[in-house]
Amino acid sequence: MPRDPRQLLHDIFGFPAFRGVQEAVVARVMAGQRTLAIMPTGAGKSLCYQLPAVALEGCCVVVSPLIALMHDQLRAAQAVGIRAASLTSVDADWRETQARYRDGDLDLLYVAPERASGEGFRSLLRSAPPALFAIDEAHCVSEWGHDFRPDYRLLRPLLDAFPDVPRLALTATADAHTRTDILHQLGIAADGMIISGFDRPNIRYAVHPRDGFTAQIADLLATQPGPGIIYAQTRAATEKMAASLSAKGRREVRAYHAGLDPAVRSANQAAFIASEDMVMVATVAFGMGIDKPDVRFVAHAGLPKSIEGYYQESGRAGRDGEPAEAHLFWGAEDFARARQRIFELEEARQGGERTRIAALGALVETGGCRRAVLLRHFGEDPPATCGNCDNCLSPPASIDATETARKFLSAVYRTGQSFGVQHIEAVLTGAPNDKVRQRGHDRLSVSGIVSGEEVALLRPVSRALRIRDALETNEHGGLMLGPHARPILRGEETVSLVLPPRRTRRRTARDGAANPSDDPLFDALRACRRELAQEAGVPPYVIFHDSTLREMAQYRPDSLSALGTISGVGTRKLEAYGDAFLAILRRFA
Repeated sequence: MPRDPRQLLHDIFGFPAFRGVQEAVVARVMAGQRTLAIMPTGAGKSLCYQLPAVALEGCCVVVSPLIALMHDQLRAAQAVGIRAASLTSVDADWRETQARYRDGDLDLLYVAPERASGEGFRSLLRSAPPALFAIDEAHCVSEWGHDFRPDYRLLRPLLDAFPDVPRLALTATADAHTRTDILHQLGIAADGMIISGFDRPNIRYAVHPRDGFTAQIADLLATQPGPGIIYAQTRAATEKMAASLSAKGRREVRAYHAGLDPAVRSANQAAFIASEDMVMVATVAFGMGIDKPDVRFVAHAGLPKSIEGYYQESGRAGRDGEPAEAHLFWGAEDFARARQRIFELEEARQGGERTRIAALGALVETGGCRRAVLLRHFGEDPPATCGNCDNCLSPPASIDATETARKFLSAVYRTGQSFGVQHIEAVLTGAPNDKVRQRGHDRLSVSGIVSGEEVALLRPVSRALRIRDALETNEHGGLMLGPHARPILRGEETVSLVLPPRRTRRRTARDGAANPSDDPLFDALRACRRELAQEAGVPPYVIFHDSTLREMAQYRPDSLSALGTISGVGTRKLEAYGDAFLAILRRFA
C-alpha cells in the first residue's frame, strides 16, 4: 500500500506543504501516469521523484546525464534517510548496488543514459521491475534542445520494455518546439505535460556591454561575498581570470575546465561545493552537475550559446530561493564569432542557430524588462515590468541613432570593407591619423562628418549594427556590410539605441551576505553546521540551507518537537542534528 505523500513530505523532507506544481506532478506519478514536468531550476524537481520513490513499492530509476549531478543528489537523498545508490563508471561498489536492487533494498537508483540503454542494465531491471522511471534534464533527448545528447535517444526501448511503469521526464529549459519533441521521443501524451512557469523572481538580471571587464567583474565581486560562478569562454580565460581575481584579494577563487588534470578538476569542484564563499571561474561545462543551492551570483564573461543555455546557466544562482544575481557581460565581437560558427554547421541547423543568435540580440539590446524577454521566449505572457532587473530598476533612455548608423555603414563601405572600428571612427571624426591619410581616407565624403555629442554614439552604434547582422567581421577583424545593412542605408529600417542607465546604489557586501542583519545567533548556527558537515564529509547545505538556519534564529525553538516544525527539518535530520542545534539555540536563549 503506497504511503501518504503529504505525510512523507513533512516527515522526510521537513516541508509543511508542496510548492508550485509539485503536488500535481507527484499525484500523476502516484497514479501511474506518464508525465513531462517543466519546472524552473530551484522549483524542487528532484522531490517530484524522490518522494514517490519512498511512497511506492519498488525502486525509482533516475537517468541523469552527469556523474557529479548524480552524486550531489545522492548525498542529499541519503541525508534525509532515502535508500539511494548510483551505478556509474566511478562507483566501485557496483556489485553491492546491483544486489541491493535485486533484494529490494533501494528506493532510488541513479544511472547515466549510456548504462541505462544497455542490455545488461535491462536484465537487472527484469529481475525486479522498477516503480518509476525518472528522466532528468530531459531536454537532452531533443535535437532542438540546447544540450542534445544522442544517448538519450536510446532510452525509449528501455522505457517501452516496461510499459506499465510510470515515466517522469523533467527539465527546466525547453521552448515549445523542444517540449513537443521530448513528448514524442519519450512516449508521453501531450496531456501529460505540466508547466509551472519559467520565472525565477529571486534572481536579479543585469546585462552590461564589456568595458574594462576586469574592473567590472572586480566591482561585482566587491558586492557579492557569497559563492559565485563566472563563466568564461575559453579554458585559458578561466585560469587567467581566476589568477587575476585572487591577486585582487578575493579570498578563494579557482578555475575549472576540461583541460585540467582530472584530480585537480575534481578537487576544485569538491571545494566549491563545500565552500560558503568560493568563486569558481569556469567554462560552461561546469555547473550542470552541481546541485549547490547557495550560489549567490552567476556572471557570464561573454555571450552564451542560446537563451536556453543562458537561462539554465544563470539559473544555477539562488536555487535556495534566496536573493541572487545574474550578470551578462557581452561584446559585439561575441555576435560576430557566433555568426561565423554557423557556417561550420550542417545546413539544416543553420536557420535554428540564426534564430538563437537573434533571440540573444533581443535580450542584450532591449531597453525594456529583461525578464519579460526571457519569459516570452519560453511562450509566457509576462507583465511589462518585473521590478527586479537592471532596466526595470533603472530605466534607460533610448534615442533614434539611424542617421549615425547610416554614416557608420557608409564609412565601412567607402573605406573598402576591411578596417576595424577604430579606423572607421578616425575617418568619421576626421582624426589626424597617419593611417587614414596614407590610404587617402581623409579625402572621402564621410571624413569628419561626425562631431560633438554624436562621437560618443559611434561605439555603441557599431555594437548595435553587429547585433543586427548589419555589420560582419572578416577573418582579420575588419568590418564588412552584413545582410541587414541595405534596409538601414536605404532608410527602410531605423536603429534605436539604448543609452546606459543612470547608476543606482550597488548592493553592498552586507546586502548580499547570508547574514545581512549581523545576527550572532545565525553565525553560531552556521558555525555549528560547518562543523557537522566536516564531520560527515558533506557540503554544509546538505545539513540545512541558510533559510532553515534563519528560521531557527527567528523563532528560536526550545525543544526537539518545536525544532521539527522549522521548514527543512525532517525526521532523519532532527534525529541526527537536533541536539547540536538546540544546544546553540539554548545558549542564546
